[in-house]
Amino acid sequence: TLWKPVSQSSMADWASKNLNMHTQGIFRRRISISNMLSWNGGSIKKPMLITSNRTIKKEACEMFRLVQCYMGDRQTHMDRNHVALVTVTKCWNTQGLRDELYVQLMRQTTDNTCYRSLAWGWELMAISLAFFSPSPKFQSYLEGYIYRHLDNDENIAQRIKELVDLKTKKNSKSRKKRKQNTEDEGLPISTYAKYCYRKLHKVAITGGKKGLCKPTVEEITHARNAIVTPSLFGSSLEEIMLRQQNMYPGNKLPWVQTQLSQQVLALGGEQTEGIFRIPGDIDEVNALKLQVDQWRIPGSLSDPNIPASLLKLWYRELEEPVIPQQFYKECISNYENPDAAVAVVQLLPELNRLVLCYLIHFLQIFAQPSNVGRTKMDVNNLAMVMAPNCLRCQSDDPRIIFENTRKEMSFLRMLIVHLDTSFIKGLV
Repeated sequence: TLWKPVSQSSMADWASKNLNMHTQGIFRRRISISNMLSWNGGSIKKPMLITSNRTIKKEACEMFRLVQCYMGDRQTHMDRNHVALVTVTKCWNTQGLRDELYVQLMRQTTDNTCYRSLAWGWELMAISLAFFSPSPKFQSYLEGYIYRHLDNDENIAQRIKELVDLKTKKNSKSRKKRKQNTEDEGLPISTYAKYCYRKLHKVAITGGKKGLCKPTVEEITHARNAIVTPSLFGSSLEEIMLRQQNMYPGNKLPWVQTQLSQQVLALGGEQTEGIFRIPGDIDEVNALKLQVDQWRIPGSLSDPNIPASLLKLWYRELEEPVIPQQFYKECISNYENPDAAVAVVQLLPELNRLVLCYLIHFLQIFAQPSNVGRTKMDVNNLAMVMAPNCLRCQSDDPRIIFENTRKEMSFLRMLIVHLDTSFIKGLV
């Protein structure tokens, strides 16, 4: 969980301790913190953050130029997709560059008088959050910065106007002027901020992109599109059903849930040892996730562990768990009572009830003795691997988490053994 968003005064205090103060002019005067954290059209000669790592010192300055290229403040022969790819890959490879990038983006989206540049800076922040999180130390400061932009479009527009007027007076005789743009181009900044806020919460818990394969252009494009078109992963059940209404208007269940479940069975998952326990190759799972988010299931799949791993990920990343939070205590209280456990299911909202019943029906197939002999995954094993994807303990106390984990597993076991899911057959 994240801390409460910090105030601007706390941010200034943090900056005074962590910023690598820059200098300017013949006498190398130190730049003020406010200027250090305001848009800069020039280059930087050292990192924004204090570091002793030589590689980071060199890469940070190059990365600042890439940020300027992506935002349109510096000319480049590369297209913006490639600029984003190079930037994200640098940080994905080198953990020490991640906070540096987020600080650079905070700087370049503060007091920026070009709306298009400002929007592209926020876009790059949103893309970056799809691949890696800031460090725990910097997390709350980035959250505080994003939080201040959630409903701030009018103030942003007013601030741009004030800065443009001020620069016009100062630079009225100057030949070299930066192209000003106060017109709203594309999305409001609050849209980017709201997306980044949700993404930061999620990436702080689940972590960023995993695997050995470096980020790809396809993943960059997917991360950008997700700002406007929510992914099938990490959204709410209601959002997912709304998205699929045009393509599958008659479906009662999420397409992603039924398709991945059917793929596991089609590839012989119910006869595969360790199914749901043994993870599929993470890079293949990432590749399948991209395809599924485009409503496609490739015909080249051969390992049932791939769709099985992605299916678990889909349940785990739902914005709200299949069993909503308000029913959690009731589930934990009735972990040994079959009738009470089944009764909880009947209390769930209709969509959640259908999704949960489909999952339990799916798991009941694997719990059949003829399949358990091959998979070595009996009802206890199935409940153990799937319970964390259906129920979420909100406590931070390790003892409560440990105790509730056992109860969550027992509750799901009760459903697999006792819940009548015969009505779900044939439902899509």
